[in-house]
Amino acid sequence: MHATEFDRQVDHLFKKHKDLIERKNSPVDDYNGIFTRYACPVLTAGHTPVFWRYDLDPATNPLLIQRIGINSVFNPGAIELDGKVLLVTRVEGYDRKSFFAVAESDDGISGFRFWDRPVTMPQTSDPETNAYDMRLIRHEDGWIYGLFCAERSDPAAPPGDTVSAIASCGISRTRDLRIWERLPDLKTISPQQRNVVLHPEFVDGKYGLYTRPQDSFIDAGSGGGIGWALTDSMERAEITGEKIVDGRVYHTIKEAKNGQGPAPLKTEKGWLHLAHGVRKCASGLRYVLYLFMTDLKDPSKVIHRPGGYFLAPRGKERTGDVSNVLFCNGWVMRPGGEVLIYYASSDTHTHVAVSHIDRLVDYAVNTPEDRLKSCSSVETINSLIDKNLKFIRDKV
Repeated sequence: MHATEFDRQVDHLFKKHKDLIERKNSPVDDYNGIFTRYACPVLTAGHTPVFWRYDLDPATNPLLIQRIGINSVFNPGAIELDGKVLLVTRVEGYDRKSFFAVAESDDGISGFRFWDRPVTMPQTSDPETNAYDMRLIRHEDGWIYGLFCAERSDPAAPPGDTVSAIASCGISRTRDLRIWERLPDLKTISPQQRNVVLHPEFVDGKYGLYTRPQDSFIDAGSGGGIGWALTDSMERAEITGEKIVDGRVYHTIKEAKNGQGPAPLKTEKGWLHLAHGVRKCASGLRYVLYLFMTDLKDPSKVIHRPGGYFLAPRGKERTGDVSNVLFCNGWVMRPGGEVLIYYASSDTHTHVAVSHIDRLVDYAVNTPEDRLKSCSSVETINSLIDKNLKFIRDKV
């Protein structure tokens, strides 16, 4: 490739990247009174900097071939810091290795731009093979914690088994998302822990953790559900038992698995939680998001369980590396009560839905619970019909 053609191609790459990150996002006209979806993903593989993917030196890459492939950007932790919305995303390369990178936006809806370098996460004495799905928690002790899945090959796997894995909770902390301190992984009696979230406040002088004990890397087995446990310290976090706060239930959106999403938001009526639920279907596993609330004084006590899903994959969101999946481990409540919910579609792209804390609390408190039988669902619908028909007749 001649020098002038090389420069032209480089300019084209940077222009495409600039157009993508400066693309204005617009709300989707699909009113449900709860949240607003936006038309475009806020982050994709194409949002990663050109200089992460291409060697821009014509002497070493005269054909301008992409050297490092980025497959997907998804499952971000989220926080507001110094007036910016920051996402610590899971970036997955063509090599299947995930790593963390920070993207920032002024309004949290458009214009997300990655910092120049991905996160350099310090390692423990037993480095993980893969790290992903960070939950960001600004704790009342003054630190910002990042809890994530640290995945390693299962040492007990039989010869020739290159699939079996162990999921542990990796723990890190930071002040600014630039310099990270790695702490020892969480010690737990559960064989698998891949969705652990730190409660934002002390509980009885201890750190509260939402967990998901499982028997195996994929299947819950006899475990599963969102657990609750306390630890004296995050510097050497250890739990010796877990109380299941929100368990799996037959023929519901969480019959196969469920797990805490981001850390809960504190409201006057309780702690508001966002979680994912998984059910089996003919096409595999279907992941959706749901809300529930726990008591302000006792975060392990569920006080409201709105039935069904809150957000589910639809349209293009259903297509990707792992289809029919929505996952969320990051949301931000801004001054004034606006809530930005960052969810991933099919392990490929990152999207935003926008709501308000008052709407979310109203939904959580006043939506009927799942009564677990078809006949009961009909009774619930008929009750609403009776109320509305009376209202219509009285109005006329």
